[in-house]
Amino acid sequence: MIPFASSDRMENPVIKKATPDDWKPLQQISQSTFAETFSSFNTVENMRHYLDNSFSSEKLKAELSDKNSEFYFAVYDDQVIGYLKINTGPAQTELKDENSLEIERIYVLKEFHGKKIGQLLFGKAMEISKKIKTRFIWLGVWEKNPRAIRFYEKNGFVEFNRHVFMLGSDLQTDIMMKRVL
Repeated sequence: MIPFASSDRMENPVIKKATPDDWKPLQQISQSTFAETFSSFNTVENMRHYLDNSFSSEKLKAELSDKNSEFYFAVYDDQVIGYLKINTGPAQTELKDENSLEIERIYVLKEFHGKKIGQLLFGKAMEISKKIKTRFIWLGVWEKNPRAIRFYEKNGFVEFNRHVFMLGSDLQTDIMMKRVL
């Protein structure tokens, strides 16, 4: 049984910066959390295509080696239970604003939802953003992910645009959100 504090926050989860050697646990947590979150909304073929391409060992090794991207694991009881990916400068997927930080991903295993792990990872992004003195933090969140949208709104993000992307053969829309610091 996993111990929880009275606030339903997990006791002693650790945030650990990933290194280029961590590509395998990153691949595992990336594929697991993405599949848990989005499989019921997408075809098996589109999910397989996305998981194979977006989280391939080659792609993750390159991302882990990019000086403008950082990954952080949420670790509990020696298990990676979630992760954060942030981008600055040219690694940003859309804006590429030198005065901003992009949260590209915050994903947490479903069994740990509601345990404040996402908030802990978000706090790490805020800490880094303040340290490097960005003017704002931005992200894209799928329009059909109301839980994530509520999370970001609760943390002070507002919609500023939308963009489309392909998940396999399916055209989907992300809500672009930002928080001015």
